[in-house]
Amino acid sequence: MKTPRDLEALIEDGVIDEVLWPLRSGKEAAVYAVRVGTEVRCAKVYKDLAQRSFQARAQYQEGRKTRGSRQARSMGKASRFGRRESETQWKNTEVDALYRLAKAGVCVPTPHGFFNGVLIMALVTDAEGQAAPRLGEVDLSAEEARDFHHRLIGDVVRMLALGLIHGDLSEYNVLVAPDGPVLIDFPQVVNAAGNNAARALLLRDVHNLRDTLGRFAPELNDTHYGEEMWALYETGELRADSVLTGQFVFDTELADVETIMLSIEDARQEAEARELGRSASAGD
Repeated sequence: MKTPRDLEALIEDGVIDEVLWPLRSGKEAAVYAVRVGTEVRCAKVYKDLAQRSFQARAQYQEGRKTRGSRQARSMGKASRFGRRESETQWKNTEVDALYRLAKAGVCVPTPHGFFNGVLIMALVTDAEGQAAPRLGEVDLSAEEARDFHHRLIGDVVRMLALGLIHGDLSEYNVLVAPDGPVLIDFPQVVNAAGNNAARALLLRDVHNLRDTLGRFAPELNDTHYGEEMWALYETGELRADSVLTGQFVFDTELADVETIMLSIEDARQEAEARELGRSASAGD
């Protein structure tokens, strides 16, 4: 295996001692097992700009803070500097989220630093010490599925209580460790308060978990945890330790379109009258 250039630099700087083997590779990054002293950890190496598309990122980046007005303007353009700023923010978002989530008790890999664009984390392993499988790669009993669902929903609640939504949660970015599921991959994490798509992304995350684990425990398919937690979040009642029921009463009443249209027309006429009044005053 050829050592990636970014990891060669970390070896030269003494951050890691050796690259052991590749763990997985996706559209955004490649992950390697590395040795740091006597410990085996993992290193997430983000792929080059030219190998990745920024088009799908817009819905996730809405509402994120940037370092300054120049950076914000540049990120809205297709310039080289703007793309580089978007890339930097994309990486930093994952690192910042990982530290915040670990501190809040969300089950994520323990972060061990961010060096020259490479994220070093704890290696999540199975009972034999091998790299842990993904949730979609294991079979579960009904009891295990219910337990995993309970833990994962708890982590989603803890994230939302911090104002964060994973945004791409599925069976592919949950690892199965001996003591339970572990959430991974956070570059697309969403600002719940500042993103217009926040509710839809949260529901997609929760429904993906429900669909995956509902294969083993079918009763989970009748739950609505996403809708319940979002309703609590909107009213400011969601807490990290909120106890959810999975039950949610949907609003089935049809909107009174006629009344709404009359209200809009009244407002239009009032605005028009005010404008006529101002014009008449100006002519006196």
